[in-house]
Amino acid sequence: MKLFLNCFYTSPVGNKLKNIMNKLNPSIKHHLLIGVFISLWIFVFAFFIRPFDDGILYFDWTRISIGFSIIAFLCYSVVAILQKAVYQKNFKWNIGFEIITLSFFYLLFLVATYIFIKSPIINGIYTFFEFFSIIILKSAYIIIPILILARRYSIKLIPVKEDLLTIKGENKFDILKVNKSELICITNSQNYVEIFFIQNGQLSSKLIRSSLKKIQEDLDFLIQVHRSHLINPIHFKSWKNQNTISLTQIEIPVSKNYRGNILSL
Repeated sequence: MKLFLNCFYTSPVGNKLKNIMNKLNPSIKHHLLIGVFISLWIFVFAFFIRPFDDGILYFDWTRISIGFSIIAFLCYSVVAILQKAVYQKNFKWNIGFEIITLSFFYLLFLVATYIFIKSPIINGIYTFFEFFSIIILKSAYIIIPILILARRYSIKLIPVKEDLLTIKGENKFDILKVNKSELICITNSQNYVEIFFIQNGQLSSKLIRSSLKKIQEDLDFLIQVHRSHLINPIHFKSWKNQNTISLTQIEIPVSKNYRGNILSL
């Protein structure tokens, strides 16, 4: 499977897709639509083309097509839920996550369809190896490219909406609206907090009369790295030394008590 995916990524279509492989549309609703599309594609392909009728097993193509399509939808639904949980924990996506996701989907599909084939519904006589090599491995060349394109175009055709944060202070005019992805960190400054964010590609900041504790309660995705600093984990870049980390366009100190929060990223 991994070899097949690597070959696909080096093809002309695969090269074009690399530019957006580090993105994910985390919406479960949108991925359920992809699951419906994939299940319909598998049903049509199996029922009308019947590519695996090689004499070893005479399929009841109506039942096999319906069964495979339902299983594909259920397997992809599980993947949609799990990938959203991973994305929310890591706040990022890349080619590695994509390969693992597709491999996990196909592993679930392999196990579930084999159980289906061996059930009284079909009474199949394939061994696991025969089923994998004759049906599942061959079908990967049909299903996986379509699945990759569907996942990628779910980003292009159904863009991920930015989470707009509204940060309010104690004063009436203490308010800042910023996209979640553009918020870098928040620093305590006596009776104020200083909010650092990206604006038009440049580092900007704003003072708001509030406490770091109040901000942390309102924005629970922030990670505390120092008694005076909260960071947005997606902007963590690297360790400069054991007491300092580099974020997007800024460096901040890390205290020993909170060092574990960074090490867990």
